[in-house]
Amino acid sequence: MNLGLGDFTIDPWLIVVVAISVVVFGVVTVIWGIRAHRLQVGAGREELVGKTAEVRVALEPKGTVFIDGEQWSAVAEAGRAEPGEEVIITRVDGLKLYVTKK
Repeated sequence: MNLGLGDFTIDPWLIVVVAISVVVFGVVTVIWGIRAHRLQVGAGREELVGKTAEVRVALEPKGTVFIDGEQWSAVAEAGRAEPGEEVIITRVDGLKLYVTKK
């Protein structure tokens, strides 16, 4: 059975397929939207505290560390840290990290 408007006809199965496709697209879009909404943003200085960084330039007490693909100025709160060592970020002051040995 074809729905006809003069010489123009539409197959009912085409309508069913299009309707199902639209519903599936809508459901997937809503699910992805809900998942994205529930994710927490991981940015800012609060996210750095407690993370592990790798020393790039010896900390005696000032030097450079590498974390999440970025280099940061850092200050060792106790002792000296050599390049390649891992340190833990204890606090952030502006663009300077304060770290302790792991």
